[in-house]
Amino acid sequence: MTAEVLPLQRGLVPAWLVDLVLVLLGAAFTAAAVFDGIERHLAPVPLAIDAVLGVLSCAGILLRRRRPVGFAVIVSVFSVYALSASLVSFIALFTVAAHRRFAVVAPVVAGYALLSPLTAVVRPDLAAAHDADVVLGIICVTAVPAWGMYVRARHQLLASLRERAHRAEAEQELRIAQARHLERTRIAREMHDVLAHRISLLSLHAGALELRPNASPETIAGAAAVIRECGHQVLEDLREVIGVLRADRPDRLPERPQPGLGDLRTLVEESRRAGCQVTLDCGVADPAALPATIGRGAYRIVQEGLTNARKHAPGQPVTVTVRGAAGEGLTVELRNPVAADGVPPAIPGGGTGLIGLAERAAIAGGHLEHGRTAGGFRLRAWLPWPS
Repeated sequence: MTAEVLPLQRGLVPAWLVDLVLVLLGAAFTAAAVFDGIERHLAPVPLAIDAVLGVLSCAGILLRRRRPVGFAVIVSVFSVYALSASLVSFIALFTVAAHRRFAVVAPVVAGYALLSPLTAVVRPDLAAAHDADVVLGIICVTAVPAWGMYVRARHQLLASLRERAHRAEAEQELRIAQARHLERTRIAREMHDVLAHRISLLSLHAGALELRPNASPETIAGAAAVIRECGHQVLEDLREVIGVLRADRPDRLPERPQPGLGDLRTLVEESRRAGCQVTLDCGVADPAALPATIGRGAYRIVQEGLTNARKHAPGQPVTVTVRGAAGEGLTVELRNPVAADGVPPAIPGGGTGLIGLAERAAIAGGHLEHGRTAGGFRLRAWLPWPS
């Protein structure tokens, strides 16, 4: 018989100690039944068999958790002949009810009920059972398995609650891990978008000074001033990004206003001062009407596009075109000729800038395209602009 076994909850009292107490109780009952038979002057052989079966039943208690059904069947047969095994038979019945489902418990209880009248047949030396004894036996055969099934149901409920708590804890840990991953991705994207542009300008100015060691003092002083200004901006931007990690500090200084579409001319002017040929064609009549998140996204796209142009196509002209209106969306496009084949990038890159822009556009509900065209390289993004 293959029946489902329910692993009962381990309580404060060890299982072996519970079984030991039950063995002692069964032994005490067996001894009491044997002494009662001696006082009633029962025949020695039946009394000896009764005592042996009672002792064997007590020893079987130690195996009741491993084979509850087999233990109950054997003890029920013993109890037909041996009165000393009666208590152990009820312990076995409780064990079956507590460890097996009702489909298994019901036949065992029915077997107990059918075997009980056979005692009068196999033990004619015993006195006939009184009505009170019959009623007590019926109550025990009914109440003991009911108690065992209640214990089983309670353990199932506790196990279900524990499993639900563990699942909720695991889901909470997963949500925390996902939130941390998203936050790290957002911080990495902001650091790349904010710092890559400034650092590329620094690199270009420093490279120009390196290539022109004989430049006039005025030229060197101007380049140094631009480098100093870019370095100051890098520190400010870095402080702003790090502030994201300390957003829970009450004494934190207010953040600087986030750049938007209206700051594109300043961004383009910075690139021009670095020696880049940038043409801006912005067809948006009122940049302030654009939602802040969309304007910031458009600014970052242009910023990363200019950074890529300085890295991979140094000295090539860049055209920035911005078109859009409420209800139609905002289109940002950058075009530039590609560098000659075999020319290494002026500034090394990690290749994650365009990936970050694509993620930023997707989060805003838009999309981004980039790649080579017949006239060079094109970066085009569309962002939603609600009406």
